[in-house]
Amino acid sequence: MTGVTGAPQLSFFSAEASDAALADLAGMLCAPGQLARFGASGTARLSLVLDDPARAPALRAEASAREVDLELTVAASGSSALRTAFRRDLVELAERWTRGAVKAVPEGFVLDGATLRMWVLAAGVPDRRSGYLLGLDPHAPQTHVPLVAAVTALGLPVLRLGPRGGGPALRIAGVRARRRLAELVGPAPDSAVTRCWPA
Repeated sequence: MTGVTGAPQLSFFSAEASDAALADLAGMLCAPGQLARFGASGTARLSLVLDDPARAPALRAEASAREVDLELTVAASGSSALRTAFRRDLVELAERWTRGAVKAVPEGFVLDGATLRMWVLAAGVPDRRSGYLLGLDPHAPQTHVPLVAAVTALGLPVLRLGPRGGGPALRIAGVRARRRLAELVGPAPDSAVTRCWPA
């Protein structure tokens, strides 16, 4: 976005327009991230299986900026994964993002640049047709339609793709939309994940 002088201006919703907050980790839940509660202990754990372990350093850095440590581990499938310890300060996020034992997008969920940045770091990738894909959770199809609404509300028209189309994912197409996405998520981190960044 540019002003009258042509100088760049921050969007109200961009990742750089607000301080880092624990709630931004919801971007990992827009992707295939999962939450687990530990009995009645009043703690919760956030985890994410990675399609590419190169994503780990940037995600760990973003979490660290929110005073959260993400441990790199191996999932039961053999894939690399990130996970937090069981923490009391993640309980509110867990309560908002679950209905019963099922992951669910909170009522009235509003996506902003910082949360979208975490989503891009977790599961974003350019596609082969000059678009950009935001990966969705294949195990939580009930989250897909609400996330379409949340992304569209940011001025990013999307097409929802199923497994046959390279999904589940939301596809953002067009030069203007990709520029808007890049504006919202901010500059690429200085890491291997740069190749996955919306240019």
